[in-house]
Amino acid sequence: MEASLLALSGGFAAILTPGTLYYIFIGSLIGTLIGVLPGIGPLAALSLLLPATIALPPVAAIAMLSAIFYGSMYGGSITSILVNIPGEAASVVTCLDGHAMAKQGRAGAALGMAALGSFFAGTFGIVILTFFSPALSGFAIRLGPPEYCALMVLGLVCTILMIQGSALKGMIMIGLGAAFATQGMDVVSGEFRFTFNTIELTAGIELIAVVIGLFGVSEILTNVEQSAPGLSIKTKLRNLWPSRADWAASWAPILRGSGLGFAVGLVPGGGPVTASFLSYAAERRIAKDPSSFGQGRIEGVAGPEAANNAAVSSGMIPLLSLGIPGNAVTALLMGALIINGVQPGPMLIVENPQIFWGVVASLYVGNVFLLILNLPLVGLWVQLLRVPYSVLFPTIVLLAMVGTYSANRNIFDLWVMLGFGVLGWFLRKLGYELAPLVLAFVLAPLLEQSLRQSMVMSPDGAMIFLARPVAATLMVASALLLLFVAFKGRAATTQPGGSS
Repeated sequence: MEASLLALSGGFAAILTPGTLYYIFIGSLIGTLIGVLPGIGPLAALSLLLPATIALPPVAAIAMLSAIFYGSMYGGSITSILVNIPGEAASVVTCLDGHAMAKQGRAGAALGMAALGSFFAGTFGIVILTFFSPALSGFAIRLGPPEYCALMVLGLVCTILMIQGSALKGMIMIGLGAAFATQGMDVVSGEFRFTFNTIELTAGIELIAVVIGLFGVSEILTNVEQSAPGLSIKTKLRNLWPSRADWAASWAPILRGSGLGFAVGLVPGGGPVTASFLSYAAERRIAKDPSSFGQGRIEGVAGPEAANNAAVSSGMIPLLSLGIPGNAVTALLMGALIINGVQPGPMLIVENPQIFWGVVASLYVGNVFLLILNLPLVGLWVQLLRVPYSVLFPTIVLLAMVGTYSANRNIFDLWVMLGFGVLGWFLRKLGYELAPLVLAFVLAPLLEQSLRQSMVMSPDGAMIFLARPVAATLMVASALLLLFVAFKGRAATTQPGGSS
């Protein structure tokens, strides 16, 4: 514990500079704005802003992107409470009781509790991250290529668990992501793969162009199909600090939401959306009068808002310690680290401790910035809801094109971005989820590299994965998860109303 605290103090010393604090502040500001504006979401925002961080030092880049992720969780509660429109998916359940409180004239208390509960839960998650990640990294650092390969397999299998719809469609998306990742020059043999005699593809597909197209451009194309006029806000805001009775009703849901959200965030595919829904369900089940939920219970705001922010914090643990992103957003954060020449995983804390602890320290600072921004500036965020989307969306597309081009000064990347934007829009309409594609795109190269290293060092071929206990355990876990998904899908198709 003392070693972690000493290392963390070094992280604070690294980030408490005007430049890094400025980027954390800007990330917090942009994240809250993204959360307030319905129809954009943190995934699209991070993909659009990823090119802007390329020229930054790694710590400043990840700190800014993490603050955007946090900020979108905070900002999403504002529109949920005031106008019954979730700014992003994790704030859907906040609409149920938050907007009911607003109609009762208690919008200020709901917004205040959402911000304060989020701050507590986010800080709780970061504290656990501080002490848990080094221990996990210390264990994982003793692993070799076979264990890494098995770990990547487990990560891809866990990706299937995040799929809400058809598992088959999810596996198709994983296959697509892996196929796109193999394009370009083979780093071992030097052979060109799937380039179709195109010079531009010899260097592979640029991650930034992929994520901006899939999540940024496709999000815009999806939203322009719908009518999205400016909103009229009539709710008056007062008494943002919750009363003593509000605290008495909310402290237990905040604690439960923090613990539940942290546990869910550790699981690949969990994330803040799942955490907020589970927290709301738990609070309703515990309540003496479940029927009162949806009618203005502050517990229905405090618990889910705490849960989604705790899940954001805990999602950083497998990313930084093992190099496994648990959801699409952490996959983008992983991509940002790789673009900056930093490989997340067990060796990060050994080879780049200043980056690891700088990122952890930045999360503490970003959480404080978000609390400071959220409560005093609620009125300003509300005014932004009146911006017509006919003005907002073309501006976002222009920024996406500028950001994509600025990464490599390559016109071909713009065509890749637009192509993946149309592909993402088309896949959305067919009911395919895009997150598995990005996760596979990030994980597949790591899987291929560790697999080929394992085969080189093994005299018995694939038996090396069964001969080493940790690798064998991970492979068995992956097989059991696949069986679970298969039986779950089979049970769903044989139930009444299913297509057997």
